[in-house]
Amino acid sequence: MIDAVFAHRIQFAFTVMFHYLFPILTMGLGFFIAVLSTMHLASDDPRYATAARFWARIFAINFALGVVTGIPLEFEFGTNWSRFSAFGGGVFGQTLPLEGVYAFFLESGFLGLFLFGEGRVPRVVHWLAGIGVSAGSLLSGYFIVATDAWMQHPVGYAVDPSGGIHLKSFWAVLLNPYAGWQYAHTINGALLAAAFVIGGVGAFYLLLNRHPEFARLSVKMAVIAGLILSLTQLFPTGDMDSHNVVQYQPTKLATMEGLFETAKGAPLAIIGMPDTQNSRLIDPVFVPDFLSFLAYGNFHATVSGLTTYPKDLWPPVELTYYAYHIMVGLGTIFIAIMLLGVFFLWRRRLFQSRWYLWILMLAFPFPYIANEAGWVVAEVGRQPWLVYGLLKTAQGTSANVAVGETVFTTLGFAGVYLMLGLLFLLLVGRLIHQGPSEAEV
Repeated sequence: MIDAVFAHRIQFAFTVMFHYLFPILTMGLGFFIAVLSTMHLASDDPRYATAARFWARIFAINFALGVVTGIPLEFEFGTNWSRFSAFGGGVFGQTLPLEGVYAFFLESGFLGLFLFGEGRVPRVVHWLAGIGVSAGSLLSGYFIVATDAWMQHPVGYAVDPSGGIHLKSFWAVLLNPYAGWQYAHTINGALLAAAFVIGGVGAFYLLLNRHPEFARLSVKMAVIAGLILSLTQLFPTGDMDSHNVVQYQPTKLATMEGLFETAKGAPLAIIGMPDTQNSRLIDPVFVPDFLSFLAYGNFHATVSGLTTYPKDLWPPVELTYYAYHIMVGLGTIFIAIMLLGVFFLWRRRLFQSRWYLWILMLAFPFPYIANEAGWVVAEVGRQPWLVYGLLKTAQGTSANVAVGETVFTTLGFAGVYLMLGLLFLLLVGRLIHQGPSEAEV
């Protein structure tokens, strides 16, 4: 038998992870649409207009599915997590509406103007619409990350005599020190995923010898941007986001790294299997002293292990540890793929290296996996806290929602999301099959 808290957590995890598949591309692709629009305005080269128009169509489908799959999350706050909503609604009730009212309407309004205004409005206005699409998606992402950052590191609140909390400083919440690098790392990951999608579609066309001008532009832009973004995903955004964890959530750090015993000159575990019963890593491969250096800039610094803390405050160790290592491992592979692509571009062999084009085409799902794994680390690694240090997850659920109701609705979500996922693949696949129209190539 499963308890209600576990059922609520499974449902929210499933619905939010499925939903996040769409904002990943929305936040990343909007930026590239703005770049292509700017390049068209500056050069009057029709290739850039063609590319911007094509990716805007993909963006529109992705945006629509993101909206549809995001709506149930709002209801879950009230149905499954009513005590959490009552506890923290005075704070995140400010940031979440901003995401909807400002960012969502800004994004959708400019998207409509960009899609249907070409040739009907001045070129500068159409270009500004492309900039607005990107700004809206990036702004939307910030309000969501600021909300999550408050759950990771609560600031700007005051405790009521009744035990609840209320907002004390809106700007403290919005400018939370935890939010800045978390947002940079999140957006960088979304941009990297978009670069892989653009490169994957371009490689697909090159392998089929279709739309060669569009394909070469896509692959070239993808490998150049992808190399930059894969490196910045590691440093500085990943490194600085990890420093937030070091400073504010030391138990998460120990869990991510599989560090059970406090160590001076703590080693970095490249691989290994956590054994929580015996508080050790099985068959580890260590880099001596390197975790201390990464965490504190000192090879001899002391890093606290999990056994320093009560066991009831440990996050789920295996899930957090493996998700973190999947994310880091894939990030390393991304650097290698894009570095190889830039090398081939430099040697003027990029568009003729069919084996590399196959790798680029088949690699596009993996940034999605890395992005999702990163959020698993962020959210599961925060447990058992729903709001870190203030409210435990078990205290935030709704008291009167039965397990059976949650299981039933989760199965319903699974069926609906399966149909939505198939619809998305069908629509996007059809657009990719059609490609840019012959008049635009």
